[in-house]
Amino acid sequence: MTGHTSIPDNQRRIVVAGGGPAAHRFADAMHTRGLEGWHVTVLAEEAHLPYDRVALSKALTQMDHDLTLGDTSMWDHASLDLRTGERVTKINTGEKTVETSAGNSYAYDHLVVATGSDAAQLPFPGSELAHVYRTLEDVWGINKAVAELSERLGRPAKTVTIGGGLLGLEAAAGTVELGAEAAVINGSRWLMNAQLDEGAGQALGRLVTAKGLEVLTGTYPAEVLSDDDGQVTGVLMKDGRTIPADMVIASIGIRPRDELFRAPEGEVSVFELGEKGGVVINDHCATSVPGVWAIGEVANFGGMCLGLVAPANTMAEIVADRLHGGQATFPGFDTATKLKLSGVDVASFGDAFAKTEHALEIVYADPARGVYQKIVTTDDAKTLLGGIFVGDATPYMSLRPLLGRELPAEPGAYLTAAGGGDAPETELPDDAILCSCNNVAAGSIRDAINGCGSCEGNAPVQELGELKTCTRAGTQCGSCVPMLKKLLEGELKKSGIEVSKALCEHFALSRQELFDAIRVLELDSFEEILAKYGTGAGCDICKPTIASILASQNSEYVLGAGRGTLQDTNDRALANMQKDGTYSVVPRIAGGEITPKGLGVIAAVAEKYGLYTKITGGQRIDMFGARLEQLPEIWKELVDAGFESGQAYGKSLRTVKSCVGSTWCRFGVQDSVAMAINLELRYRGLRSPHKLKMGVSGCARECAEARGKDVGVIATDKGWNLYVGGNGGFQPAHAQLLAQDLDDDTLIAYIDRYLMYYIRTADRLQRTARWQEELDGGLQHVQDVVVNDSLGIAADLEAAMARHIDTYQDEWAETLKDPERLRRFRSFVNAPDQKDDAIAFVPERGQIRPATQEEKGSVLISSASIPVRSGLDSAGEGK
Repeated sequence: MTGHTSIPDNQRRIVVAGGGPAAHRFADAMHTRGLEGWHVTVLAEEAHLPYDRVALSKALTQMDHDLTLGDTSMWDHASLDLRTGERVTKINTGEKTVETSAGNSYAYDHLVVATGSDAAQLPFPGSELAHVYRTLEDVWGINKAVAELSERLGRPAKTVTIGGGLLGLEAAAGTVELGAEAAVINGSRWLMNAQLDEGAGQALGRLVTAKGLEVLTGTYPAEVLSDDDGQVTGVLMKDGRTIPADMVIASIGIRPRDELFRAPEGEVSVFELGEKGGVVINDHCATSVPGVWAIGEVANFGGMCLGLVAPANTMAEIVADRLHGGQATFPGFDTATKLKLSGVDVASFGDAFAKTEHALEIVYADPARGVYQKIVTTDDAKTLLGGIFVGDATPYMSLRPLLGRELPAEPGAYLTAAGGGDAPETELPDDAILCSCNNVAAGSIRDAINGCGSCEGNAPVQELGELKTCTRAGTQCGSCVPMLKKLLEGELKKSGIEVSKALCEHFALSRQELFDAIRVLELDSFEEILAKYGTGAGCDICKPTIASILASQNSEYVLGAGRGTLQDTNDRALANMQKDGTYSVVPRIAGGEITPKGLGVIAAVAEKYGLYTKITGGQRIDMFGARLEQLPEIWKELVDAGFESGQAYGKSLRTVKSCVGSTWCRFGVQDSVAMAINLELRYRGLRSPHKLKMGVSGCARECAEARGKDVGVIATDKGWNLYVGGNGGFQPAHAQLLAQDLDDDTLIAYIDRYLMYYIRTADRLQRTARWQEELDGGLQHVQDVVVNDSLGIAADLEAAMARHIDTYQDEWAETLKDPERLRRFRSFVNAPDQKDDAIAFVPERGQIRPATQEEKGSVLISSASIPVRSGLDSAGEGK
């Protein structure tokens, strides 16, 4: 059975065996160079579109994270045919066809094999019980297994990862993020021994241990142990020890998937195979059989097969170039690696082990801090040969493109951890490769910034996102993005284009600069601030921003002293405006805990004013449909009953979600409800650059979904683990572990510092997740400031939070005290008693909802001027 649909006779047929990143890059390279005269069929074994295996660690902890590579519209091209779930099973070199698992046969003029590799199997008993870490299904399976084990066992699952390389550490760290207790076994005396020397490996071991991973090195496992039901119970070591485990993950290397090139037993393959596997290719990626090419991990060049993205991409580009008549050649493997482990900075590149004759090693090591930096140069200390960075890899991005070049400064100047300040400014030569994954030179990036020939109208590129799209730099592993951003800003400055951080057209200062200026000078009015730092009359960007800054610094009534006109619509009304012009009212229900009497009050208020009620995702009750003039009446009834504003309308703390914790739950190990209530009452009313949400879970089962919050607290049998920087929304992010096993007082001190540091330094409307990402140093910087007090401001941050707590005022209660403040709550300024007849509702499921435009012309309308109670009849009136 033939697999091809009709292909014109004048088109040469390319079949690609494999659907991973290398196959995608080849198809993209053909598409970019032009498909006229070609037809490309990609046969992918997996059911997914080609995805980014480099980012598998994200899919391990966030199963809905999209790893799909590139613009999927590429596959709509008439000469590109992607077939998923169809594995190539045989190559017939004589007939120039391939056969697939679906029973199809595809003829080719050129065959590009990109079958990649498999995870190597454990070479001892029990290997069939181990999970591997290679595909989306693999990481999804690990995610599901950790959750199921923790649920069944009633405690955090214990995972053991065999293999302390890049993937092994990422897998183990991912299980920790999922709530497991994790250990890593590595036969060498140190972790990542293929990329790091012993000093660096020992430093990495300290950092990894501090992140909650148990590290076992210098001994090998002998067997995966299990009970009679096949449930893993541990790992037996060769030295006789047994390491307890509920799950084992194998990550001991990769094995090229070269079975297509191997002949049946007793026959000789027409392909040349490497001694350690893989099909041998020449420097233009051709195999020994004409018309058959190999790229990626299955390709053996110089006796090696490597599982790195950069050489795979280069091979794909070379084959596409050759098929279009070019003369590109493969230069060899780029072995630079960077560990993608939250809060652990590791990078290795070039001749990291100083194997070059007469090479010099310039080293700074601080084992106590887990910091190790090494630069390898020629014997004259001028030409860069390689380097290793652990604990502080900030010089990596400046040095990596200079590999093989003369350094612009003394090597020791790049050992930033030694206390010599930042690495020297580096002007990259045009031919220096900035993005090794996609082989993008600094000159190509400069061309794009200054007027890219491939962009419409030869327009210069001035935005980072646009630059990444245009050049492909930074779109794979992402480690070069800081350098890319630096190059962009530098080129814009050279062109006389100011890289503006202005808040808006009226303020040249950034939000952070404005915050500091207002705090230092103790300014307390918009007019004062505008006169000193701004121009014009202000706008809907700077006004609410400054109102928020003033509120977070002074904790004064947000509508007082003329600040009411600065606020957004919701803040002016102290309620959320809905689509029909009515408002919703959300009283605070700290930690989700409410008495039956409190529930009765909310029910009575909703009944009296005919409001629609719904339980929110933050464990509160929202009442919808209140007119502006009704808000003070509703607030009064709630305030008199002991409720206060839940500030659902503000850029401030919204809720602290909690499970029932150890008070009721048989799995709880700490009182999560008490902690959640404590946190919510402590941080209520705290104005910030964006809304804040928290969660407190009483055990590793994570019922409060704390790691989806800006601040997440998860109980352990020793105290609390603190996670920061999570959020839902359009760009969801998992919170990252900041500190673990904290007592109550330390936990609260760290949260005080974290929130105040965020409020002082984040941009306008910047969520905590994005703020952490864009900080120089990311989570490690946050940890240094919050936990280690590296800036010496911990006491100041805690004092600022204490001032907020001492001066907190409930905004509803403060409004009710002043008749003048109540005047703003009228539907019509000149007719205070007139109701807004345009507001109308229709009955639905025993409650109300806003009427549509069509329904407003119908008699089945309940006017907002009449309270709507339950038991609506067919005319929408109360029975």
